[in-house]
Amino acid sequence: MFEALAGIGAAFGLSGSAGLNAYIPLLIVGVAARYPLNNPLIDLAEPYSLLSNPWIIFMLSILLIIEMLADKIPVVDSINDGIQTFIRPAAGAILFAGSANVITDISPIITLGAGLLTSGGVHATKSLARPIVTATTGGTGNWIVSILEDVVAFFVSIFALLIPIITGILVVIGLFFGVRTLRQRKKKKDIVFNS
Repeated sequence: MFEALAGIGAAFGLSGSAGLNAYIPLLIVGVAARYPLNNPLIDLAEPYSLLSNPWIIFMLSILLIIEMLADKIPVVDSINDGIQTFIRPAAGAILFAGSANVITDISPIITLGAGLLTSGGVHATKSLARPIVTATTGGTGNWIVSILEDVVAFFVSIFALLIPIITGILVVIGLFFGVRTLRQRKKKKDIVFNS
């Protein structure tokens, strides 16, 4: 029972961090499933074990560098977020299904859907918040926010592997409050425009 809860907690944490940066958790999971060679940190079921292939790890590293650079440049970051609208939820779905460790007990459709919704929700919240940052800072704050997002994605991914249940709960709570805050801001904005 504890192992199943830990797997689901890790799945929520990893898919949530994919909503901020798809390649950080994919790379961390790939490396953790590959090294140390005699006893990898995590065991991924097929076909998710492909993440531990050295060529996939190399490609994820290149994509991570491109993503990190593109996300720090005003205007380019908006284009990148548009492209990532498809990549981040897909990465979250893969991470959720691959790391749940209960994939044999739960339908793959449910785990893929849960990962898609979790990472998609985090990405949507990020995408709604980023224009506010751009507008309030004239674009100068985007790179700071992007660095913070990358740091959060890194640590959430690490914590999801090390202390999965707590991480899963925190991601769900953070997502709830993020959506709630954005809804409250939208209501205030609508009130101002309707006055």
